[in-house]
Amino acid sequence: MNYMRTVEDNIGTGDDAAPVEMLASLFEARDWPFEFVNEDELSAELKGSWATYQFQAIWRREDHVLQLLCLPDIRVPEAKLSLVHEALALVNEQLWLGHFDVWSSGGVLLYRHGLMLGDEGLLSPSQAQTAVEMAVDECDRFYPVFQFILWGDKSPAEALAAALVDAVGEA
Repeated sequence: MNYMRTVEDNIGTGDDAAPVEMLASLFEARDWPFEFVNEDELSAELKGSWATYQFQAIWRREDHVLQLLCLPDIRVPEAKLSLVHEALALVNEQLWLGHFDVWSSGGVLLYRHGLMLGDEGLLSPSQAQTAVEMAVDECDRFYPVFQFILWGDKSPAEALAAALVDAVGEA
């Protein structure tokens, strides 16, 4: 995601806030649909280049960790699971932060990242924007890998090579 304005332009450079509230402020400023699941969890839909992603933020107070999940609406059938697991290893080698995984129940592909926020448990506007952008950017970057495996019958190595070449070609 490449935004013309920063979140500070919309919600100010004011104080850091509780993580879920800061994300809600970001989503309101961007006019992105979201809802509170409870006081420590937010759910949203974010439009990426390839798909609309289900986004969840879960605040774990006891650990001071904000867990971010971005789901590209890809379900992995049992027959392709071993290929996708191989691809996950290759894809995750490319990431500095976060990782892709497949939930064992339901075969749902997801990107997951945890932010440790320290004893205060506060999130800044720029941290919120960066974390959300990173999740969607990584889903967009690697979405084609999984599509090449699931629909194009490519091997994990072929899928990764094709996806990364395509990404370089579009830049």
